[in-house]
Amino acid sequence: MSSSQQAAEAAGEEATDDAGDAAAEPETEAETTVTVRCTGHVRTELGEYEFEYTFAGDTLREFLDELFAEYPELQDMLIAETEADATHSGWAPTPEELPGTWTKNPLGEQTIAYARILVNGHFNENENGFDTKLEEGDRVALVYPFMFCC
Repeated sequence: MSSSQQAAEAAGEEATDDAGDAAAEPETEAETTVTVRCTGHVRTELGEYEFEYTFAGDTLREFLDELFAEYPELQDMLIAETEADATHSGWAPTPEELPGTWTKNPLGEQTIAYARILVNGHFNENENGFDTKLEEGDRVALVYPFMFCC
């Protein structure tokens, strides 16, 4: 074997080793920074109206998991544990046939009555639920307004 063939073979082995090393390295999960805006009871609880929040991942579910780990009181304030928590007794009856594809988020991914989570001004229920993709700079609103009765 000539010296040029030996060098080419050695270079091929190094390239294979480098490719193997690259495959062995774990992929780092992307971080996403969003602007969080709070109203009503959420704002009172956190003491802030607006802040930047960076989390690992790119879905609303991953954002909420990290946020609720840091602020567990928010999960109790926003997320319904039962169907009764998610529905107010004063809602109008649902017609037999609904237009479009109306579906509720699964239990555990519904907000309590009157509380809502919005992504860029859209209710998460109208997007992809907790699997809604978030991008750098998106706005997530945690809304739980003050309700008063006369």
